[in-house]
Amino acid sequence: MTEVQKLAAFAHAARYQQISARAVEQLKIRVLDTLGVAIAALDARPTRAIRKLTEALGGNGASTLIGGGRSAPDRAAFYNVALSRYLDFMDSYLAPGETCHPSDNIGAVLAAADSVGASGKDFLTAVALAYQVQTRLSDVAPVRAKGFDHTVQGAYAVPAAVGKLLGLDAGQLANAIAISGTANNALRVTRTGDLSNWKGLAYPQVAKEGTFAALLAQAGITGPQQVFEGNKGLKETITGPFTVDWAHEDLESVLRTVVKKHNAEVHSQSSIDAALTIGTQTGFRADAIRTVRVKTFQVAYDIIGGGEEGDKRHIETKEEADHSLPYLIAVALLDGQVLPAQFAPERILRPDVQTLLRKVVISPEAAFTRRFPAEMPTQVEVELIDGARFCVSAASFLGHTLQPLDWAAAGAKFHLLADPFTGGSAADRIAECVQDLDAHGIHDLTALLAKVPLRHWRDAATQAA
Repeated sequence: MTEVQKLAAFAHAARYQQISARAVEQLKIRVLDTLGVAIAALDARPTRAIRKLTEALGGNGASTLIGGGRSAPDRAAFYNVALSRYLDFMDSYLAPGETCHPSDNIGAVLAAADSVGASGKDFLTAVALAYQVQTRLSDVAPVRAKGFDHTVQGAYAVPAAVGKLLGLDAGQLANAIAISGTANNALRVTRTGDLSNWKGLAYPQVAKEGTFAALLAQAGITGPQQVFEGNKGLKETITGPFTVDWAHEDLESVLRTVVKKHNAEVHSQSSIDAALTIGTQTGFRADAIRTVRVKTFQVAYDIIGGGEEGDKRHIETKEEADHSLPYLIAVALLDGQVLPAQFAPERILRPDVQTLLRKVVISPEAAFTRRFPAEMPTQVEVELIDGARFCVSAASFLGHTLQPLDWAAAGAKFHLLADPFTGGSAADRIAECVQDLDAHGIHDLTALLAKVPLRHWRDAATQAA
């Protein structure tokens, strides 16, 4: 058997009964969290544009779109994942050489499950499978240092999970995974320099193409069976040697993921916590700051602190702001929160935050780097004009593996994001369905998601016209 055939055999054999009760609970929490973030992005300009394009293109109507309407599974996958990815408020997996967002798979799995009328248990199994494949490949085959995006590992996770729901046999699954993995090796330029909308749409693209690869395999199309180990395959061209013994993998990787507390890039979470704590201390004045010094671990410095992925002080867009530690610390000190409101264009460009972010100095700390990824150590020090100093350290946050999110905390975040769009009672019904999803069919959940109104932006567009 080739390596992709071994991975396909693992996917084909995956069963709900293999998942521990603790992992099932966390999978449901990830689903609820993802849906809340998706609903809160319904009125974002890029997601509105994608919605209009999806409606214009049409499709076979097999899959529900969040907010109502239907399209083909691959187009629904792109749209639903774009919603859950746009705010950058989803979960994360922290491997030593790679960071990914396994919940990016959920929108594609939802579209596929809806297209076949899957059970809630089958849906959760496919989500667990996607988490396992993406996280384990991130562990052993990181690509960021080679100039490729973390969506590369997702190109194997999506077709495995979608193909599982479509009922593909092991041979078809191998073809689906091989097609998608061969065709979707994205460049890291997506997340360096001046960031574009594509930062939030790179994984939706993989979700769409991974879903289409599964549909191609179902139709009898074959793919390169040595995609991993073959001549000019993944190992030779990008990652170098690695091994995963798929025959001995479980479906528990969700327990190793973290859920964001703040609406910002994951490596900033503990630093934001520290900054917010400073903001509550007696004598602190945001309008009297002379300088802010942040010590963090190397990966945070490289990605969001001005290290290898470029300067993070020229901030004009949402995509740039949520990947800039200077901006995130500055706006946390000024506003006392980092939520979607902190990324409105008028907030980003306001002089107070633009001035303060240039006073934030980020530096990597070797001792902190050694503690990552088990911890996310940081120290934030603020000096005021009068010489007063405030200094707070942190190593984790609510939602980190050291402080796992429980259902109550997950529900609070979900309602914060979803209630303005759905109303509290409708949000309650979605949350209740997710909590009992193993006793429901997926159509019970998608029927509720179809009722989430789009009137917020459609009414505004009508008024503008």
